[in-house]
Amino acid sequence: MSLPRPLHAVVAAAVVAAVALGPAHLASAAPAQDLPSADQLRSALLTAADLGPDFTEAAQTPTQSPGPDDTPSPVSGCDALSALVNMHATHPGLANPRAETELDGPDGNPMVTEALAAEAPDQLAADFNSVADALRSCHTITFNAGMGDTVTFSVTPVTLGDRQDAPAVRLDGTLDGVPLNAFIGIERFGTVAMAFGYFQREGVSAQTASMQYRTAVAKVEHTLGTTAGSTTPPTVAAAQDMKV
Repeated sequence: MSLPRPLHAVVAAAVVAAVALGPAHLASAAPAQDLPSADQLRSALLTAADLGPDFTEAAQTPTQSPGPDDTPSPVSGCDALSALVNMHATHPGLANPRAETELDGPDGNPMVTEALAAEAPDQLAADFNSVADALRSCHTITFNAGMGDTVTFSVTPVTLGDRQDAPAVRLDGTLDGVPLNAFIGIERFGTVAMAFGYFQREGVSAQTASMQYRTAVAKVEHTLGTTAGSTTPPTVAAAQDMKV
């Protein structure tokens, strides 16, 4: 059984929305020269080669998930987190530099999504804290992709990487009797925020999700010349010199 693609995309959109979609994000943008470019962010994203030979880059990325006309309220429950995800559905065009990817295992299982967004320090701090608070206050959340595909997940705080303070949650639910499991984590690297998502069906192990999250963090650190949890902005020179 394959997880229906519309629902897959809606869940992935939740990860993309978790990068930096607080109210401050919609207010203003930092000068582009003060932030890593979209191309530099793209070079810091995971690729299929980073995850192994069984992974491929998905033809349909999270930015192509069902739009507001198809699913006016794709998420309900967890009011703060739902508001951020639904904001993504109605405000898809964001000015600040950002890059996203979706990588699929065989038959789309597991699925890894990652998004990077650059913002001015104060703006990113406000948005990051909003998302972190939304994740911490969430206990159950329902995704509705339309066409009868609705899943309610229980939400549990977890630690995905080496930093205990990095916000992350585990989601557990079922669709047509098939267990669905997801891990969502966010991290900041100076003026760059990362959202990571790992989704699987008929599996509950956190080991692979944690390993791939650590791989994502290490690649951002290496490529942008900064460290996870840092409030020091990566420099454009560092990003250019260390691009892989």
